[in-house]
Amino acid sequence: MYTAKGQLDREHMIRQYVPLVRRLAHHMIAKLPANVELDDLIQVGMIGLSEALTRYEAAQGVQFETFATQRIRGAMIDELREGDWMSRGSRKSQKDIERAVQRVEQRLGRSAKESEIAAELGMALGEYQELLDKVRGTQLVYLEDMGGGEDTEGFLDRHTGDTEADPLNLLRNDRLRSALVEAIKSLPEREQYIMSMYYEKDLNLKEIAAVLGVTESRVCQLHSQSVARLRAKMRAH
Repeated sequence: MYTAKGQLDREHMIRQYVPLVRRLAHHMIAKLPANVELDDLIQVGMIGLSEALTRYEAAQGVQFETFATQRIRGAMIDELREGDWMSRGSRKSQKDIERAVQRVEQRLGRSAKESEIAAELGMALGEYQELLDKVRGTQLVYLEDMGGGEDTEGFLDRHTGDTEADPLNLLRNDRLRSALVEAIKSLPEREQYIMSMYYEKDLNLKEIAAVLGVTESRVCQLHSQSVARLRAKMRAH
């Protein structure tokens, strides 16, 4: 990976780490609205990779992949911050779905069907599924859930922040983790399967769609709905 002069072979390294850029983009896109293009994230991520190659110094004692991951994700987040891509209406829609799920499941004592959630929201099933596509799945735990006020943390920071500050790291807390495990077990079987493939097996939405034999859009809808169910169940924690 080094040239005869002891410098990083940029061309070789770029080829080697393109899959990393794509993987980070796929995982980030699942947490973002439908108007954000995957190819745009990948393009910006490649710029981040190039910057990482320029700035990396092995003497710093950090592995290149770790360093590059931070630069790539940072480049994507900076690009997203420059555009007003997430409206307040979309954020409100996310919370409306969570609350509808919570009301229906409390009333019925079981997992709510899509049609029931749609009815609770006063929507036709097709409209509700389009809304799921627009809001996409988001994080299971937000910083605001841990004691902060409404919108005290920016949406982008909550959804795509550095893993070191990611609220999901709070799931290392045994009590919270146990509650999450139980909540996942209560999901409909197909949604459990999707969550397992996405979070445990590290598959992206396109790969999950291929496994299930459905469209990527349908997987996105089910993932969004699963997260809404889990967040509704986890509010007490």
